[in-house]
Amino acid sequence: MKRWILLLALLLQSPVWAHKPSDSYLTLRAGSSNNVEIRWDIALRDLDYVLQIDRDDNGDLTWGEVRQRAGDITRLATERLSITAAGKPCNMVSTADLQLDKHSDGTYAVLSLNAQCAVLSAPLKASYSLLFDVDPSHRGLVQWIVPGATGTQAVTQALVFGTESAEQTLALTPVSAWQTLRQYAVDGTWHIWIGYDHILFLLSLLLPAVLVRRAGQWDPAPTLKGAFVEVLKVVTAFTLAHSITLSLAALQIISLPSRLVESVIAASVVIAALNNLRGTIDKKRWVMAFVFGLIHGFGFASVLADLGLPQGALVLALIGFNVGVEVGQLCIVALFLPVAFWLRSSRFYRIGVLTGGSIIVALLAFWWLIQRAFDL
Repeated sequence: MKRWILLLALLLQSPVWAHKPSDSYLTLRAGSSNNVEIRWDIALRDLDYVLQIDRDDNGDLTWGEVRQRAGDITRLATERLSITAAGKPCNMVSTADLQLDKHSDGTYAVLSLNAQCAVLSAPLKASYSLLFDVDPSHRGLVQWIVPGATGTQAVTQALVFGTESAEQTLALTPVSAWQTLRQYAVDGTWHIWIGYDHILFLLSLLLPAVLVRRAGQWDPAPTLKGAFVEVLKVVTAFTLAHSITLSLAALQIISLPSRLVESVIAASVVIAALNNLRGTIDKKRWVMAFVFGLIHGFGFASVLADLGLPQGALVLALIGFNVGVEVGQLCIVALFLPVAFWLRSSRFYRIGVLTGGSIIVALLAFWWLIQRAFDL
């Protein structure tokens, strides 16, 4: 019991789990005079973590506190981003005062920069290392606009900076739709793997799939086929539901407040986990997966909405991202089902994993719910 309490305490001390992963957003546009214009949005919470901007330590960043550190913020950014053209470094300068902008997950500092190059010719490369030393899961999400691109074709390359992809090539001619599709499929897969609340919701629904409810208790499922059918129902319902709302939100047809979406996602994890203790919803878990999957779709869409891509590129990004999410889910299921079916008859699975694990997940998700609902 002490080990469960210790694990829960460690999880509750990890605030990053309560929110979407750390991302910054860059728009790079090739200018007309051998320069690259840059808009860079960086979360204030990330800047505060690195630079300790909140001087009075009251948890509330004011414009005055941010403005006083504008020089440090710009210096940090220009030290962590570099662009080279034809092998020669471009000179990075600030072109406007620091501003603030609201994203779905909070307030961001907006930097306006200009990379002045001797000549804007291939190979054109960008190197990024903003928060990799303190958060290896941090990413820089980029839209690169090539010379002469306009309208719906303006975004011709979507890039993701990560610890394994800290240097990216900026194409000077439009890239194929396939490349954009592939990039967002990779990003969608990564997003589901680090989306702890989405994973815990799915696993909470899958844990009883290798068991059957009889006389008020859980018994081992008699066949792998039956367990597979239960898993298939849950995953299909969840996939269909979040695909619908992901599409509607990413195409800006429907929009919900971020705090509401994040709070309901946390509540969905609580409900799914507590249901495992009583088995109230047994044979209709796929219904729960569909209903709450609609809300999870809005959560998946937040990263695409924050990118602000034009409609033409957004459709490709949406398709690729959705495919990536499904691939990520299938990988989780492929790992879960054989192990769970093998352990289903043991007390370790029924008491330790199903009961004990569900209690921990419910408590953790309830803490997320408090954080998100009250914006702590």
